Amino acid sequence: MHRSAPRLSRILACAAVPVMLFVAGCSSDSDGSGSAPDKGKGPASSATPSAQQSTKTVEPARFAKLPDVCKSISAKTTASLVPKAKAKNGTTAPSSDTTSRGGCSWNGLEDKGLKGSQYRWLDVSFYRYDSDTSLGSGQERAQENFTKELAKLQATEGAKKVRTTEAPGVGEQSKAVAYELRKTGEDFKYASIVARTGNVLVLLTYNGAGYAGASAPTDKVIMDGAVKAAKEAVAAVASANS
Repeated sequence: MHRSAPRLSRILACAAVPVMLFVAGCSSDSDGSGSAPDKGKGPASSATPSAQQSTKTVEPARFAKLPDVCKSISAKTTASLVPKAKAKNGTTAPSSDTTSRGGCSWNGLEDKGLKGSQYRWLDVSFYRYDSDTSLGSGQERAQENFTKELAKLQATEGAKKVRTTEAPGVGEQSKAVAYELRKTGEDFKYASIVARTGNVLVLLTYNGAGYAGASAPTDKVIMDGAVKAAKEAVAAVASANS
């Protein structure tokens, strides 16, 4: 049974979880990535030799650039995960500093007539951390924020059946969080990946639901799709810096 255009618009508007939420969640951690100013020191001539020699050094950040976010996942993969995406090339999330953070998302509702409809959403965000003598190396900062972002996912409001597992083959450090959310009268299946490669953090979420009598996607389908896309996103970081 077909639904009206207003009904489809309402489903898309209610079901979407903007990738900008991730951007807003991490932007404060990304600020101040440049070298911190020296504070509390007198003129250079008054500093003792021992004080000058004790200046802290940190490991250089491994990656200097981020990939083009909407191209970090292949068109073939996004088409298979979100068959009827409203914007096939993805929708870029606003960023005030594209060298440090960026995001892109795809979402769409595939109408299968009497068989119901399938909704899918995919989003990916990147955060790059520079090395800073007062904050630590880029790698250390990415590790710290990995832990913070994982905790946020595990505490998602309204989430049910939350499970955290490894995400093999995704970056140097990664976790996968699967859960369910009830929205627009349907049960949505979610799979979110938090991955770190060097000084870059990658956050990816894939979710879906069935409408008008269509069955919800299986946990495996959603998790496999999220892992596949996350592997491509992580690989894109290295390619952008090669």
